[in-house]
Amino acid sequence: MAESVKKVAQQTEDRLDKVAKNVRERFDRVTEGRFTDKIKNGAFADQVDHGVDQGRDEARHRKQGGSAR
Repeated sequence: MAESVKKVAQQTEDRLDKVAKNVRERFDRVTEGRFTDKIKNGAFADQVDHGVDQGRDEARHRKQGGSAR
């Protein structure tokens, strides 16, 4: 019984691997690699900095006597 459970689990894992591979390939085909290329080139890397800059501006504003937003 345990062997059949292991076999089914292995088959399921293999199928999921194939599905994941197909999804990646189709995504790349649909976006023609543009999205992946943008990430690799760092197009979204600076978006995190905006929150830091905004936080600093708000802290500076509060320190100068302004209210918190």
